[in-house]
Amino acid sequence: MAFNFLPYQSRWLPYAIVIFGSIVGLSTFLAKESEVISYMGDDPKTCVNCHVMTSEYNSWMHSSHREATSCNDCHVPHNNIFNKYYFKAKDGLRHATIFTLRREPQVIFIKEEGKAVVQENCIRCHSDLLSNEKVMNYTTVYHHERTERQCWECHRETPHGRVNSLSSVPYARVPVPDSPVPSWFRRIRKK
Repeated sequence: MAFNFLPYQSRWLPYAIVIFGSIVGLSTFLAKESEVISYMGDDPKTCVNCHVMTSEYNSWMHSSHREATSCNDCHVPHNNIFNKYYFKAKDGLRHATIFTLRREPQVIFIKEEGKAVVQENCIRCHSDLLSNEKVMNYTTVYHHERTERQCWECHRETPHGRVNSLSSVPYARVPVPDSPVPSWFRRIRKK
């Protein structure tokens, strides 16, 4: 007498198992090859996976902000962990879709939602400088002006400089991502 794990046998069961296994296998393969786990961290080199970000990465590397911040310190909300990862996922999926469909623009402009996040993060990090007092012989921004103006209206070159397009830094030296070709495939081609 054979032990039957399922109460009934369906002729579709083998097909369902193959389809489910294919979906799980393909999803696992794509997650590994796209290094999806790296996008959950804060390493700035992850941003260079998309070649459009080369000029932004290079300009950040030569700025004073590189000593204290990463890309996510400025470009991701920090009010709570759920909002942070929701924003990263939403923005990351948009970026990945644009990059996959080869629709990346020559000149990058920050979206309105991103501007609000960057402004909040400027204030979060530099709140000690935002007062009515003089700091280091410079008059600082008054509290009421904080919401009327964006920080980069005065600080235009912080931290990305005037880099606006891929053609503005054609020979920028940045970390070169690993080959997208899986190692098992390279071994097969060598034989």
